Amino acid sequence: MLPSSRSRSQPRAGMDYLDTRRKRHFAGKIFTAAFLTVVCIFILKHSPGFSGTSVFSHHEQGVTHVLVTGGAGYIGSHASLRLLKDSYRVTIVDNLSRGNIGAIKILQELFPEPGRLQFIFADLGDAKVVDQIFAQNAFDAVMHFAAVAYVGESTLEPLRYYHNITANTLIILEAMAKHRVKTLIYSSTCATYGEPEKMPITEKTPQNPINPYGKAKKMAEDMILDFSKNANMAVMILRYFNVIGSDPEGRLGEAPRPELREHGRISGACFDAARGIISGLKVKGADYPTQDGTCVRDYIDVTDLVDAHVKALDNARPENVGIYNVGTGKGRSVKEFVEACKKATGVDIKVDYLERRPGDYAEVYSDPSKIYQELNWTAKYTNLEESLKVAWKWQKSHRNGYGTSSS
Repeated sequence: MLPSSRSRSQPRAGMDYLDTRRKRHFAGKIFTAAFLTVVCIFILKHSPGFSGTSVFSHHEQGVTHVLVTGGAGYIGSHASLRLLKDSYRVTIVDNLSRGNIGAIKILQELFPEPGRLQFIFADLGDAKVVDQIFAQNAFDAVMHFAAVAYVGESTLEPLRYYHNITANTLIILEAMAKHRVKTLIYSSTCATYGEPEKMPITEKTPQNPINPYGKAKKMAEDMILDFSKNANMAVMILRYFNVIGSDPEGRLGEAPRPELREHGRISGACFDAARGIISGLKVKGADYPTQDGTCVRDYIDVTDLVDAHVKALDNARPENVGIYNVGTGKGRSVKEFVEACKKATGVDIKVDYLERRPGDYAEVYSDPSKIYQELNWTAKYTNLEESLKVAWKWQKSHRNGYGTSSS
């Protein structure tokens, strides 16, 4: 039995030696892997894209980080462009239901430097997602543009407007409260005034909105004002009038979805008629109590509008609420607008006059003296035809919106 015992024991000594070598080798691999992991984590933590130390995730002295909701939309994209040009750090949040990814791509191409611009695809109606966005980013201020914004559509889909405007604003306010973001620039509208008895409209004009769009915006305003009273907030509410125009350098423009054209701005309808996309312009209402029977509106160029937002941001102060009309102070009728559009495009646009649109009002124009006195802002691009020429140039070179462009 001894030989067999030795034969079993001798190989065992060799196996022990091999096991020891394997263990040492395995331990070496573990050490190397652990070392490389530590090195990788170190590199990641010191890289701009790491979530824990991203430049977007912490406050930086001398840099103001602005959350722009709806920054892929017409006004929001122009505001983002202006903020980026002025060296603000910008985070755009948009679900692209009304905005354009093409506008985001333009902004990313213009400002590719790390830490300048980030885009987050998200729905502001999702409170958990909004909370996560605020948790992962160190915002200094919020510019809240995101909203559905067609008067006619609001009369057809009122609940959509109360949800999208009023409820979503509540979610934003809750996130701001939780994460201690103290500055809000709110994009509101003259539709909160309804149809006042006296013109021009001042900030003291009673608010009596007559359509769900205006009502939803007023509800949002009321929430903001109530919240700001005990929150040490810096709040600026800008009630602006009918927006026209586009970036003077031709980088951005207005590109509503085709299915929304019937609800869109008159400028878009005029351009569609001039391009032959639609057979002519349908003006809803020619029997209003105005000089020529058509609605009178205050048309504000988008470049002036975003300038007002930046001035509001620069002048926002804790425990202070500023409410301002943003307009030219001059009313122009729809017929006047159409004539200016014909000259700007060089096309004799066919016009058909139809019945009034539900929820519309006859005459609305602003008294912008308060914003001039307090923020030193006044509209500069007040030539209607010139603003339309600039917008028309972009429209001609972007026949399918941001989908295609040509020189």
